Amino acid sequence: MADGRWSPGRKEADADEFRPVLDIVEPGHQRRLTVLLRLLLLIPHFIVLFFLHIAAFFTVIVGWFAALVLGRLPDPVFRFLAGFLGYDMRVSASQMLLIDRYPPFALTPPPDYPVQIEVRPTALNRLAVLFRIFLLIPAAIVQSLAVYGWWALAFVWWVITLVLGRMPRPLFEATAATLRYRMRFSAYTMMLTPAYPKGLFGDDDLAVPQGHPRSATRPLAMSSAGKWLVVLFLVLGLLGNVTTSVTTTTSDSDDTTRLSGTP
Repeated sequence: MADGRWSPGRKEADADEFRPVLDIVEPGHQRRLTVLLRLLLLIPHFIVLFFLHIAAFFTVIVGWFAALVLGRLPDPVFRFLAGFLGYDMRVSASQMLLIDRYPPFALTPPPDYPVQIEVRPTALNRLAVLFRIFLLIPAAIVQSLAVYGWWALAFVWWVITLVLGRMPRPLFEATAATLRYRMRFSAYTMMLTPAYPKGLFGDDDLAVPQGHPRSATRPLAMSSAGKWLVVLFLVLGLLGNVTTSVTTTTSDSDDTTRLSGTP
């Protein structure tokens, strides 16, 4: 981009398959008032996203049948789903305190907005499309654990950001890595990419040539503290799911006991 804050990435000769990119310009400082009221301020976006999710669901179904026939998504389907994914990521980045600037009500953001995604139209493997729902299972588990673990301590992250007026760098890295993995999972789910979700623990520093302008997440070179926070998210997510499963099983067992009348 013209202001030099965004990396164009590797366009001509990627060393491996292209994976969807989440570009975030890290804010140096966040206004404490907007941090304090963040969820309230985003309520209008949550309402818009509710209806967009419904539209995206049916669009994905149409796209799945089309991809089986054509071996790719039709251009209108790709453009809408890519726009929806970008909108979702901008709201989620604000919700997770990664940025301070209010998201625009648009599927296409201003060029200088600090959250951008990049997905590229490409051919799809019809067999992978056919069995997409089964292929998703391992990645779905990982992204569910990471996101659940982040939200388990969301109040702590909110207090830290509110007190400091910024998100500490290791926490920013871990949060951005979690959101990027969710973005890549969503892109794969919606058939916007044939690349399986990767990169939960960041990238190596060779993803962008040295000295080239880049955002804070392109590449996402993570510190040891950032990686340990991601591990913490996964552990908390696992513990939370196990606890929920045990509680549900116990509750169901108690209900069965009461219905049967046995002590």
